[in-house]
Amino acid sequence: MNGLYFSEGKLSYRTNLLMPVPGKGEALIRVTKAGICHTDLEIAAGYMDFTGVPGHEFVGIVEKAENPDIVGSRVVGEINCGCHECDYCSRGDQNHCPNRTVLGIKGRNGAFAEYLALPEKNLHHVPDPISDEDAVFIEPLSAAYRIVEQVPVRGQNVLVLGDGKLGLLVAQTLEIMKADVTLCGRHAKKLAVMDGTNVCAIRENELKPGKQYAVVVDATGRPEGVAKALSLTRARGSLALKSTVAHPAKLDLNYVVINEISVIGSRCGPFVHGIALIETGEMRLPKMIEKTFPLSEGLKAFEEAAKPGAMKVLIG
Repeated sequence: MNGLYFSEGKLSYRTNLLMPVPGKGEALIRVTKAGICHTDLEIAAGYMDFTGVPGHEFVGIVEKAENPDIVGSRVVGEINCGCHECDYCSRGDQNHCPNRTVLGIKGRNGAFAEYLALPEKNLHHVPDPISDEDAVFIEPLSAAYRIVEQVPVRGQNVLVLGDGKLGLLVAQTLEIMKADVTLCGRHAKKLAVMDGTNVCAIRENELKPGKQYAVVVDATGRPEGVAKALSLTRARGSLALKSTVAHPAKLDLNYVVINEISVIGSRCGPFVHGIALIETGEMRLPKMIEKTFPLSEGLKAFEEAAKPGAMKVLIG
C-alpha cells in the first residue's frame, strides 16, 4: 500500500506499507480525499510523539465491513476509538477514553494512505449533494461546532483569534449560530473568505486598544496565542482553546483567577453538526481550498500546507 509515514522525526512517502487489517466491528475504507490540518503539521514537528500514517480528515468508500449494508457507502469517520471497557466508554464518551486510539494522531494509522480502518460505529454516511472536497471539512467543522455545545454564543460578541483553516471554520460556524463575530488574523487572502458575511474580519494591528470580548477563541496554532487570547477576554468571559502545538508556552493564570474567566478546552464534536453546517449552504468551503495533490506527491502537499498563509491543502 502507498502512503505517507512519519517515523523518527521524518515524514516519508512509502510504497510498501501494510494494508490495514480491520478489527472486530471495524470497516476497511478506501480513502478518496484527505485534508492536511495544522495538527498534522504539528505532528510532523513532534506533537504527540506519533509514529505511523498521519491524517484524520478524510472521505472514502467502505470496501469491507461486518455490516454488508454499508459496503460501497461514501463515509467520513469520527477519529476517536475507545476501549469499550472504561467508565468514559460506558457513558458513551469515547472521545475521552484514556485508552483510546485516535486516527492518524495516537496509536492508529491515519488517512494519508490508500486505505484506513475505523470502527463501523464511527462512520457517517455522506449525503449525495456534498462533494468529496466539502466532505473533508466535516471533521474540523464538527470541532468548530463543539464550541457551541460548551459556551453560550448566541448574541455574544465573539473574537476568533487566528485566520488558519480552523479559525475560518469557527468564525463561519459561530456566525451561523447567531454570534456577533470578529475574526482577527494576519493574511488578507484568508480574511477575504469572510467577504459578504456578517463576520468582521480584521488584521491584528486593527484590534481596538483596550477592547475585550465576552467569548474569545484561540485558533492561532501558535504557542503565544493563548496569552494573547486571554488578554482579550473580558472579566467573567469565556476563553475557548482550539490550538494544539508541539511546544506550548507558559501561561500566567493569575489573570484568570482575578477576572474569573472560564477557560475551556475544546476538541472534537459530533459529526452530525458538521454535516448539518455544510447542508445550510452558508459555508464558504471551496474558497478555502489552496491546492489538491495526488497521494504520490504527499510530501509536496505538506510543504505547500506549511507555507505562511496557505489555505486548505488536500491529498487525493
